[in-house]
Amino acid sequence: MTGLLFGILVYVLVQVAIGIWVARRVKSEDDYFVAGRRLSPLVAAISVTATWFGAETCMSGAGDVYGSGITRFTVEPFAYGACILVAGLFLAVPLWRRGITTTADLLRERYGVGVERLAAVLLVPTSVLWAAAQIRAFGHVLQTSSELDFSTCLAIGAGITILYTSMGGLLADVVTDVVQGAALLLGLGVVLVGVVMALGGPGEAWSAAYAERAHVVPDAHTWLDVLEAWSIPVLGSVLAQEMLSRCLAARSAGAARFAALGGGSAYLLIGLIPVFLGLVGPSLLPGLEDHEQIVPALAREHLSPFFYVIFAGALISAILSTVDSALLVASAFLTRNVLLSLTGERASPRARLLLARATVVGAGLVAWVLALRAEHIQELVEEASGFGSSGMLVAVLFGLFTRIGGKWAAYGALIAGLGVWVAARHGGVEIAAPYLASLAAALLGYLIGALLREPRAAARAT
Repeated sequence: MTGLLFGILVYVLVQVAIGIWVARRVKSEDDYFVAGRRLSPLVAAISVTATWFGAETCMSGAGDVYGSGITRFTVEPFAYGACILVAGLFLAVPLWRRGITTTADLLRERYGVGVERLAAVLLVPTSVLWAAAQIRAFGHVLQTSSELDFSTCLAIGAGITILYTSMGGLLADVVTDVVQGAALLLGLGVVLVGVVMALGGPGEAWSAAYAERAHVVPDAHTWLDVLEAWSIPVLGSVLAQEMLSRCLAARSAGAARFAALGGGSAYLLIGLIPVFLGLVGPSLLPGLEDHEQIVPALAREHLSPFFYVIFAGALISAILSTVDSALLVASAFLTRNVLLSLTGERASPRARLLLARATVVGAGLVAWVLALRAEHIQELVEEASGFGSSGMLVAVLFGLFTRIGGKWAAYGALIAGLGVWVAARHGGVEIAAPYLASLAAALLGYLIGALLREPRAAARAT
């Protein structure tokens, strides 16, 4: 196992070296957060796929299928892929034309600095939680490949990701995404072939996947439960800065749209491989205690050490391309929309870049602590998708497509949406569909703010 760990670490160090090499071209905050706004359609689409294809797809999604089969609650990759396509159809071009760096920039332009700061503060935990999920998955991969305990593996994974992200920013991220995308396809393809051969061929593998594990959802779950399960990834993640940053970094409006539509389509296709592995997993490895370990366990069982290193490198590629995006987003919100906003943005370009890198390190350390305390990857992902996202969605959609409402409406949406989500998830309040309830509260908060506050302000002005 020591040889496997050595091979994996060599692969990771090559990725870090590429990031450091590209970092020499990072001269400004614009380079660091949106790659100089010069991505081609193909590169942007590859980067979207690589960024979105993270730990929850490879490990958590496959683990859910391993334990329950395909049900109406199987959101990976279907709901998360639909989320990217929705963003490409309706949001990529309007947001790109605004010339913004973060969605909080849009709120500043539309509602004012106060709303910008509040939104940024609410969105930072989302990105940090997402990063924590990836770091936890990184620890799982290292633990599977070594004799080290999980806490040590988490510390190693966190250290690598913080170094990797802080050096190069989005420009380095996009360059390595191309390499990582190729590694991801190769690694998952190797595991797929190995598993199919172990099952006796394509026909036997299909029978194992279809006959033994595919089933319908139990009758105890209602349509509201299903709608809630799908609304969190689709509506809760459609404004995820990790994905939208690639669209904003595209060199044209058409490239921005293609980045999401092409990247989302590729994500759906590649994401079917972990689903298949989860379906056939019980036939090859029944009784696995930790379902999230099914894909690495299948790879370890049915691949030679050389090909296992290829697979592990592919999985780490998926994790790195997601975690660095999440940390960059947290840094962008903290740097641009909170710290520099408070100081009047008077810092020099060099100081702004140093601040951005420092906030990446800080966000990475917090994500490491959260990864240590969490029990499951999916737990972190669901919290990341739901926390504060309903109010943000309402405020952005009204701000981008209508003239209805001002700052008090936006405040109402952000506070009401977050309040209901936190009360339902952490406050002991019994709500059947917490995210849908938070979305309804955000919409109501926005409309009340628009009706009650804006007319009074207009009356005083006259």
